[in-house]
Amino acid sequence: MGAAGGIDLHIHSTASDGTLTPSEILALAVQLGLKAIAITDHDTLSGSVRALAEGIPSSLDFLTGIEISAAAPAGYRLKGSVHILGYGIDPHHAGLCALLKKLMTARKNRNPKIIARLNELGMDLSIEELNQITGGGTAGRPHIAQLMVNKNMASSIDDAFDRFLGKDKPAYVNKYRAPMDQAIGAINAAGGIAVLAHPYLNNIHEPSIFETFLLTLKSMGLGGIEALYPEHPKQATDLYCRLARKHGLLITGGTDCHGQVTPGIQVGIGDGTFHVPYSIYQALVAHLDH
Repeated sequence: MGAAGGIDLHIHSTASDGTLTPSEILALAVQLGLKAIAITDHDTLSGSVRALAEGIPSSLDFLTGIEISAAAPAGYRLKGSVHILGYGIDPHHAGLCALLKKLMTARKNRNPKIIARLNELGMDLSIEELNQITGGGTAGRPHIAQLMVNKNMASSIDDAFDRFLGKDKPAYVNKYRAPMDQAIGAINAAGGIAVLAHPYLNNIHEPSIFETFLLTLKSMGLGGIEALYPEHPKQATDLYCRLARKHGLLITGGTDCHGQVTPGIQVGIGDGTFHVPYSIYQALVAHLDH
């Protein structure tokens, strides 16, 4: 099927935890024949802003994007964050920028704590070395994992997470997550649409419980669900599409490509079999234009 004529609405750049710069992502999208993309960095809009400043190629449609780490709503005990994608947002909206600043400060304050725990475990790592890896971007656990690989303290990024950085592992430090209603509300206030990212990864697999969870988010202003995602089993994709149609939510899709951090997931095509049709982008834009 290939990437040509398709779209990818979930790509990470060097502005958060990807290894491709915004300009490299734009060039790659054109090379692959993609018709539309969104750069959706974690808790920052700088990837989208940089892409706009570079100039979007005439053959490519582009949406500003973000992926916000939100706390699960009351009544749901989920492991980690619930990720909310935002599309078509004003990157200079004061309310959204204030929330992102809070998230970024929390992220920056978390890294020294993780490094300190690794130091206590006998690993010679520093914040200065971490900053060299990010090249001015925002550091996260994948960057710390990469530093560990570079210094032969882990055999791979997965190994670093499995043994040290993952939840409940010796160097894990809990992080601040935006309250769900604030995350969704900030995206909507900035003129965008809020979308539940990779729902299968939240591990709510009982259809009736997931539907209740989805309706809870919809009541807070959620407008869509990322039903099309490389790691979704077909049965889950079918369920998410059916629930989206039932409850008037938009369907979106993307690879969640992080460049070299996710070597098996490529922009536009995932593992080579993934394809998101351009009609998904058209429906999203039609909604944003209303």
